[in-house]
Amino acid sequence: MRRREFIAALGGVATTAWPLMLGAQQSARRPVVGFLHGGLKVESAHVVGGFGRGLSEVGFVEGRNVEIQYCFAEGHYDRLPALAAELVSRHIDVLAAVGGVQTALAAKSASTTIPVVFGNGSDPVQFGLVESLNRPGGNLTGISYFTATLEAKRLGLLSELVPGAGVFGILVNSKNDNADNQLKDIAQGALSISRPIAILTASNEQEIEAAFQAFAKQGISALLVGSDPYFASQREKIIALAARYKFPVISEWREFAQAGGLASYGTNVVDNYRLVAVYVGRILKGEKSADLPVVQATKFEFVINLKTAKTLGLTLPPGPLSTADEVIE
Repeated sequence: MRRREFIAALGGVATTAWPLMLGAQQSARRPVVGFLHGGLKVESAHVVGGFGRGLSEVGFVEGRNVEIQYCFAEGHYDRLPALAAELVSRHIDVLAAVGGVQTALAAKSASTTIPVVFGNGSDPVQFGLVESLNRPGGNLTGISYFTATLEAKRLGLLSELVPGAGVFGILVNSKNDNADNQLKDIAQGALSISRPIAILTASNEQEIEAAFQAFAKQGISALLVGSDPYFASQREKIIALAARYKFPVISEWREFAQAGGLASYGTNVVDNYRLVAVYVGRILKGEKSADLPVVQATKFEFVINLKTAKTLGLTLPPGPLSTADEVIE
């Protein structure tokens, strides 16, 4: 073959191969993760950070090799089904449904094929999210930290911290799908400590303020804020109201105690989101949600804010102080 003919032939190969190579590059895309949360976006930076750290542990970095589509219900749980359907319509690869069992239920209804990784404090078997913890089946798996089943435990701790208290106030979000279970747990806890309780519900800022006013009129001595993602994202407001009315408060996350609540008892919420993200990354790498057992939280933290106790004029008994995992001074 003459040199000119060889160059011409090589050019012909190049012109036919280039479009195929370009098409291959265009077809390669970053996987897309949907992130559905029931709480407020503005108060969720710390848990979103935990989610990002979990993804990085399995080799995914947002904006580099994975895209994340965020949707927050802002405490309006009735919006979750539409938000879940919207995320599914964006052709996501995995859906992270976090911030309450209602988020996971919305995700389950939105798709039977897209893998869903949930993270919430309710019993996933009881709510029909999975067939069993070890063998989830279907397209859902996730992290269960059972904080919503610990209301009686928190009520008992509150009675130890404030042994002279009379009536205990209980604040529950009636829009939370787990509210009935929480109330049953609270009723059992009240029987075990032999104390009267006053239960009020709230699902928005105005109702929270009204509940505190009502608690003050009822003369409660201490307050249990029920496990709920909206309450968690409203913790600054709740703690400010508790300070105004001088209510010792206990709730699920350490962030409540750090913000000025008297105490908290639960798992580490940031680490929970990290674990959710690790499962998301494993699914992106090819594992099946049906084969990934539900992870159960095993470490629970009891945090006491001694500074808040002093502000409220409380002298805490040595018993709970000695069993606390952390005392904020």
